[in-house]
Amino acid sequence: STCASGRTIGEAMNLYEFCYGILHWLVDLVNNLWYWLGDHLPWWFGDFFNAVGDFAASYGHLHFMTLLLESLVIIIVALVNVLNFLWIFRKLSGRILDFYGPYYVGYRIGGWLQNLADGMKLFIKEIIVPAKADKVGFVLAPVIFVGSSLLILATIPLSENFGLSTSRDGTGVPASALFALAMFAIAPFTILLAGWSSNNKYTLIGGMRSAAQMMSYEIPLILCVASVFLLSGSFDFVGIVDAQHDVWFAIPLFIGFVVFLVCLIAEVEIIPFDLPEAEAELVEGWTTEYGGMRFGLFYMTTAVRSYAGGALATALFLGGWQGPAIIPDEIWFLIKAYIVYTVFMWLTWSVPRVRIDQMLKFGWRRLLPLAVLNLLIAATLKTMGWF
Repeated sequence: STCASGRTIGEAMNLYEFCYGILHWLVDLVNNLWYWLGDHLPWWFGDFFNAVGDFAASYGHLHFMTLLLESLVIIIVALVNVLNFLWIFRKLSGRILDFYGPYYVGYRIGGWLQNLADGMKLFIKEIIVPAKADKVGFVLAPVIFVGSSLLILATIPLSENFGLSTSRDGTGVPASALFALAMFAIAPFTILLAGWSSNNKYTLIGGMRSAAQMMSYEIPLILCVASVFLLSGSFDFVGIVDAQHDVWFAIPLFIGFVVFLVCLIAEVEIIPFDLPEAEAELVEGWTTEYGGMRFGLFYMTTAVRSYAGGALATALFLGGWQGPAIIPDEIWFLIKAYIVYTVFMWLTWSVPRVRIDQMLKFGWRRLLPLAVLNLLIAATLKTMGWF
């Protein structure tokens, strides 16, 4: 037997169907009251209530509201994971540096609520715009930086049934992997805009460093992703994960996997690739003039991009949600993403910061040839018919 959506009973319901079912029930509930008011009010009011009820119950408007609710659920789940990532960063950093606290807020659960307390503290601080700054660019840069980073998370599914779907049959965002990479590449331009518009020599140097760093590491990263597209034959995350059912791409494309991880660390701008905001040289780099919640949004977005980087590595190279059947697909995906982030943090406190010229040479002279070699390996495997 089948249900109303055409799926067999017992088959997993995707996120679109779940959100659509909730909204359909709510609209029916409200419309019953709405039509009742239309029947018991004078005719000039009754026609209005009935017309509004018919308008709300139409499929087109339910579809639009379902997409909004679906996006809201994905963003909430992502932000909860971002708070977990910040908590892991603080706890792991404390253990590596032999420092155990203090975490006054939520100490009974390991200080997890301290992140919320710090965010509230930044939220009530005064926001100052420098007198000689370009105010449009200064205000617009954090909005684009945060918005583009959240769009990355909207396209990465946690499982085949938990992702942004555009229809009831579970059809996701077309070419979602390409879209995620495009959103990932927007950040350098917003950082350069923030550094230039602040009208400060330190912020300008930080912005120029970020642009040079992203240019050096974006090309090897895209070449590594191109090898994944070549083997999987798909630009969609679901198709890429399905292609890794027998073997993860991290095994035959090990060189590309390592290069991809290094490029991700550079994209996220954490140590040893935090030269655009190096405190020892540039005060706070391109964020020097930002304070209050704007600085908090920049700090939060760094964790958002770290989570997105771990999710990208999981979906492209580590089999996504492929794992033991006893563990839900979404949990299995998050376990892999958390492990990737833990490796990032381990490298952060284990590798020293390098000079800007050394970092650029490493990207152009080491990672780029390795990325090309990895692409040749993928082409060879594809020609041999292995995938």
